[in-house]
Amino acid sequence: MLIVMDPSAAEEDVVKVEEAIAALGLESHRIPGGLRTAVAIIGNVDPIPKEVFEGLPRVAEIIAVTRPYKLVSREAKTADTVVEVKGEQIGGSRFGFIAGPCAVENREQMMKTAEGVKAAGATFLRGGAVKPRTSPYTFQGLGEEGYRLLAEAGAEYGLITVSEVVDAETAAMARDHIDIVQVGSRNMQSFSLLKIVGGMKQPVLLKRAASATLKEFLMAAEYVLAAGNPNVILCERGIRTFSDFQRNTFDVSVIPEIKKRCHLPIIGDPSHAAGKRAMIKPLARAALAAGADGIMVEMHFNPRQALSDGCQSLYPQELKDLFDELKRLAPFFDKKVD
Repeated sequence: MLIVMDPSAAEEDVVKVEEAIAALGLESHRIPGGLRTAVAIIGNVDPIPKEVFEGLPRVAEIIAVTRPYKLVSREAKTADTVVEVKGEQIGGSRFGFIAGPCAVENREQMMKTAEGVKAAGATFLRGGAVKPRTSPYTFQGLGEEGYRLLAEAGAEYGLITVSEVVDAETAAMARDHIDIVQVGSRNMQSFSLLKIVGGMKQPVLLKRAASATLKEFLMAAEYVLAAGNPNVILCERGIRTFSDFQRNTFDVSVIPEIKKRCHLPIIGDPSHAAGKRAMIKPLARAALAAGADGIMVEMHFNPRQALSDGCQSLYPQELKDLFDELKRLAPFFDKKVD
């Protein structure tokens, strides 16, 4: 249920609604709006009688939320959420561009990469400091040193940093270094991790798991919002199907459906979807056309020597060509790339 307050409601009016919710043994969650505040009720299984709130002052509307994901739903918030970091935005009319290597390898690599990402026109620098891999014998990342190197490169070139966390320990490492923390597809339903990042100040980039339904994806985002962090960026990175010519199937159709059901921004990750360099550009165009709020792609100066995912990493010039192409196309889809 959602209790929508009148624009003239004062703080004490909202508090009375929250007290009424607490009296029912349930939790409340404020959703500030441009003109008025709403209070969502979370934790209830059975329907709540509207009469409990109808007599309270400055209550304008009581809405029954039919989705199991309450805080991320369009019923809870009709306006699009725009995530802002250091003056840059993902969501709304802006089309975000995140680029960088799959893994942070060393200082020289990150400085050179950050220079290339900046030259291409992107404003967000990605890099994996920890790498949850299928094999325990492949490169697992530099850990805390990787976060430091990514932060150093981002600061040097004025880029916003994005990196994955996998548990409480790595979240603590990233807390003082990284601008946006990523929850990877393998950890989308690590509910303890979702609660941890929900308590962090950084925005969260949440990737869809390879076999997750749309409902499961949005319920994972609900965990983060319910823990107190409203700044979540969803990421479609491909799902597992019977297709045998690519790494994953890029589910373009999920983008407009999420836009219909959910107020959070969503970006596409064509690198992990395709697993092939040649497919990144076409899938990036598809993400833009489908209504995505940005893309995240991998770039490496020498993909053949990359310690992780070199086959799906663009060369620097290819990254710039992609940025320039999307900048030309974006106005046709009511987006801006700059």
